[in-house]
Amino acid sequence: MKIPFTKMHGLGNDFIVVDCRKKKIAGLSRLMKKLSHRQFGIGFDQALILLPSKKADFRMDIYNADGGRVEMCGNGIRCFAKYIWDRKLSKKDVLEIETLAGIIKPKRAGKMVTVDMGEPILEAKDIPVNLNGRIIKYQLTFEKVADFPSLQPPASSLSSFEITCVSMGNPHCVIFVDKVKSFPVTQYGPLIENHPLFPKRTNVEFVEVVSKKELNMRVWERGSGETLACGTGACAAAVAANLNGLAGRKVVIHLAGGDLKLAWSEKDNHVYMTGPAAEVFEGAAEA
Repeated sequence: MKIPFTKMHGLGNDFIVVDCRKKKIAGLSRLMKKLSHRQFGIGFDQALILLPSKKADFRMDIYNADGGRVEMCGNGIRCFAKYIWDRKLSKKDVLEIETLAGIIKPKRAGKMVTVDMGEPILEAKDIPVNLNGRIIKYQLTFEKVADFPSLQPPASSLSSFEITCVSMGNPHCVIFVDKVKSFPVTQYGPLIENHPLFPKRTNVEFVEVVSKKELNMRVWERGSGETLACGTGACAAAVAANLNGLAGRKVVIHLAGGDLKLAWSEKDNHVYMTGPAAEVFEGAAEA
């Protein structure tokens, strides 16, 4: 069985879009894990599945490279919207997309896409984190992570971090560092992602403050590893920087794949993300 797909990316965070409005594909989780392999498959960070919706214009299901289904993807929804507009599946300038994180609304913004990402979730139980209240400047330690012995850091490594936790429909753990370019993201990303403090695992953002209006960021995505960009992660980083008094409500975040503009509105408390989306090629994969 051949499965048509479109390869897209948002700042190098890459996806395939598969239109399943008129067909069902069995075993999507297993299949997407297979196709995500960069040597033996198509290669991508996430798969975006286009489906009909009873409460929005369309539905977007998201599968990570490990086959796990996740709630939301900021770069992904910009690509998803571009796919819809480019194929004239909707004439609306503002779409309503059903996701596991709720209804998300991408809007045309010239050559860019602006997405109303909704309100940040700050209560630990709703992120979720196995703590109470808001998690701002919490000291996370690894010294006794008995459930994950294979992830223990070397004795000479850092054994704790000050974290701020935010959900943008999916969980994020934000850590501020001095020099993000040289920080060992691949060492600490999986350690924090799988820490028992996070019952659904977590995405991890390592952020360097350039100024009140600029942040540099690298991201370790839950189920995908380090990626060139993460839209929900950038939103979480912007919120966390403001909560820690490190940045204003409008910031530009520099990621390995490019820049995103973020605005945390005082009017409605929503986070608005603006950035590009690009189509790379179309193809068909063997199921």
